[in-house]
Amino acid sequence: MNIFKRIFSMIGKGESPKKTRGLKICIACSPGGHMTQAKALASVYEKYNHFFFTFSCPVAEELSKTSRIYTIPNIYRTNPFSWITGIVVSLYVVILERPDVIISTGASVVFFFCIFAKMLGAKLIFVESMAKVERPTLTARFLYPFTDLFIVQWPGLLRYFPKAKFFGRLL
Repeated sequence: MNIFKRIFSMIGKGESPKKTRGLKICIACSPGGHMTQAKALASVYEKYNHFFFTFSCPVAEELSKTSRIYTIPNIYRTNPFSWITGIVVSLYVVILERPDVIISTGASVVFFFCIFAKMLGAKLIFVESMAKVERPTLTARFLYPFTDLFIVQWPGLLRYFPKAKFFGRLL
């Protein structure tokens, strides 16, 4: 069974076929490599009502031509105003959209969004970055306790995330 079928079975676990077809899925990630990995999972989410959540940048502008997307200003660790803006915008989008499932490949820009969506009952699937071979990302460490399915792309990361699933690399 490939990774896409496994993720789909986790999304729809315990639900009737009629209910799973009506799922609303959010793909929450930073642009660049995180977005590339999220797009590799398109066969999991493209047949459902879905939207993207990422930060404002040229990649997001290009994606908005073909997909529904919400953007947020980038969150900088040293700028408290960016954190406040991130919290407010994330909460607004979660309340507006009420996603059933979040598929996230990181990074930090999605943290508040994922937490607020979990608080409103969404399932959270996190896919750790393919680039992280030996040590996990900060976002992964923060979100791991809240995930319904946590996927690593390197077996060495299982020591940090004992309940994670390893299916190999996405790309």
